[in-house]
Amino acid sequence: MESKRLFFVADFPSVQLDKDFSQPLVKIPLSPHCEVCVIVPVRNEAQTLAATLTALIHQVDLEGQFLDPRRYEIILLANNCSDDSADIARTFAQQHPDIALHIVEKTLPPAEAYIGRVRQILMDEAYRRLCSLGRTRGVIASTDGDSQVSPTWIAANLYEINCGADAVGGRILVERVGRANLDPYARACYLREVGYRYLITELETYLDPDPHDSFPRHYQHYGASLAVTAEMYALAGGLPAVRTPEDVAFYRALVRVNARFRHSSLVRVVTSARQIGRTNVGLANQLSKWIEMGRQQQSFVVEPAGAIETRFVARRQLRVMWGCALNGYQPSHHSLVSLAEMLGVSTQWLVQKLSQPYTFGQLFEQVEERQQSEETWPSRWKYVEIEQAIGDLRLRLESLRLSWSKLQGNSTQDDLELLKEPCPAGSLRNSGVVNPCSN
Repeated sequence: MESKRLFFVADFPSVQLDKDFSQPLVKIPLSPHCEVCVIVPVRNEAQTLAATLTALIHQVDLEGQFLDPRRYEIILLANNCSDDSADIARTFAQQHPDIALHIVEKTLPPAEAYIGRVRQILMDEAYRRLCSLGRTRGVIASTDGDSQVSPTWIAANLYEINCGADAVGGRILVERVGRANLDPYARACYLREVGYRYLITELETYLDPDPHDSFPRHYQHYGASLAVTAEMYALAGGLPAVRTPEDVAFYRALVRVNARFRHSSLVRVVTSARQIGRTNVGLANQLSKWIEMGRQQQSFVVEPAGAIETRFVARRQLRVMWGCALNGYQPSHHSLVSLAEMLGVSTQWLVQKLSQPYTFGQLFEQVEERQQSEETWPSRWKYVEIEQAIGDLRLRLESLRLSWSKLQGNSTQDDLELLKEPCPAGSLRNSGVVNPCSN
């Protein structure tokens, strides 16, 4: 029965981040009115930093009214800069004394001078400050020094948190002029990838919906727009100080602890189309790769639609089976064999993992790791050109949209709600999932 505590995130006990906070980054106490700590890692952002800060101080609520500046603060860490980024930030702070803008300048040793470590330092400090006032649902909000948040960015993040989300990923758009000036092949790759990812997101909505992340939504959970409550930041273990890429690693840590993650279309950020970034991953690096692919006339290949659909169907079946095991039901041998085959893992391994008290996020992460180690999944699904994958996804979605539309016209409200929620054990009608639990 103890393992049932892993089912809902609300059942987790309160935790404190195990860090040494004896040397605070910012010594000025947090305002008692503050609800959001915005963190901005900066390294040689002189060309864009003023625009970044201007966007952050011109915040309004969702009705367009000026947002009380006491409700948020900004912590900016200029690390290892060889330009005048820190001076620009300090001048900006002097010109806007009504905004709580804390500027810290550091030269980190080479082993720590990377974006993952810098963002971790900042988010840890935001966590410490919010906890100093007991703000467990206070919000740590991350953006970047080459990005401009929308006027309602803070208000929209707060809205999603107040609606029950533990963390929020914002929609990140590439600024229009920079996108127009991209190499034609890189621009085409960028636009195709956006379309491909959105089609995948819609497919997921039909095949394995998340009640806390309903459609319409997007697919991004990156550092340019990432918000999390202080309590969930601690529960996930904080931001991992990894070099590649820290925001995705943090998202996975949140999924592991069943965080309610919202990919909100209300939260929006515009970022630069620069092709020289601070890491060997991320948008800048990807744009450079696409340019080089165009020069070498290489095709842009991605995972095929069949693999994506199979993953979502199998994940939903696994979720149902996990729920059965959690509630003391023994999955049938046939259903275990069938699901293991679909996932590309051994039946014996799957049975063993289902007997352990994991969260579902932990379980599925181990399944994905096993798929790679057993090499069944990558050998079964060869990559295809992105144009083919987009076409196949569109065809599949046409059928699913039609079925969804008919269901909306012919079904009761209970039927519609059932489709929107992960299917509990014993309630499998309209799900397309065979009940794996034996009677």
